[in-house]
Parts: sequence; structure tokens; C-alpha cells
Amino acid sequence: MLTLDINGKTARVDAEPDTPLLWVLRDTLKLTGTKYGCGMALCGACTVHMDGQAVRSCTTPVSAAAGKKIVTIEGVGRGRVGKVVQEAWRRLDVVQCGYCQSGQIMSAVALLEKNPKPSDADIDGAMAGNLCRCATYVRIRAAIHEAAKALA
Repeated sequence: MLTLDINGKTARVDAEPDTPLLWVLRDTLKLTGTKYGCGMALCGACTVHMDGQAVRSCTTPVSAAAGKKIVTIEGVGRGRVGKVVQEAWRRLDVVQCGYCQSGQIMSAVALLEKNPKPSDADIDGAMAGNLCRCATYVRIRAAIHEAAKALA
């Protein structure tokens, strides 16, 4: 039995230590906002925060999450930066199909928490691991800049 801190709540889960965190979040805890994309940490759809760092939950074993603070898309909006990023996403109509957006938002929040005034290059670097099939990259960058201004 593993004890996890997910979105500020304690969860006890019975899972093999090498089970990907993604499957524990989605299947055991029913937090389905974190998406399965590639299963190889290449697309970013499964991005969550682990102790403030953006990580790919599809390749992170659940045992690595024990004792760490995990935040998913369901919990990121409780913080100031998460709320502001989500508001910018809505104002600029960033989402098209929406599948990658939870991972995009999680990566954007992690960036702004570390770098409150990112340049285009900073944004491109931080978001490089998040793929968007709809190619909303220009709107994603604009929303991150708008969120940064709102947080200043």
C-alpha cells in the first residue's frame, strides 16, 4: 500500500511500485484530466507536477510519487498561477480539440512558477515536450505571456 499526496489530499493506493503514476491517477483515483498520449514521455499529455516540477506521469513509477506533493490538472487551478493560466487559456480560446491542453497548462504553470517573465525562447524551451496536434502553439505562447502580465 502506498500513500500519496494528490492535490493536497492523502490517498492510499494498492498498486505495484512500478505501475505508472498515470494509471493510478486515472484508473484508481478517477482523476481523468491527465491524459494518456504516447506512453513514452514524448508528447506531454500526461504532465503533472511532482514537488513543483513538471513530470510525465506515463513513465513515472507510482513508487517515485510516494512522499511527494503531486498536483494534477484537477488541482492546479486552486493556486494563483494555475487560475491565471487557465483564465488566459479561456480568454484567448487556446483549445481546439483539447486533448493535450491539461499537459500544456501543467507545463505552462510550472514555467511561470519558476520564471514569471519568460521570453519567447523560454516558453518554447519549457513547452517543447508538449505536442499539440491542432498546432495552437501561437495561442499557447500568447496565453503564457498574458498570464505572466496578469501575475506581474
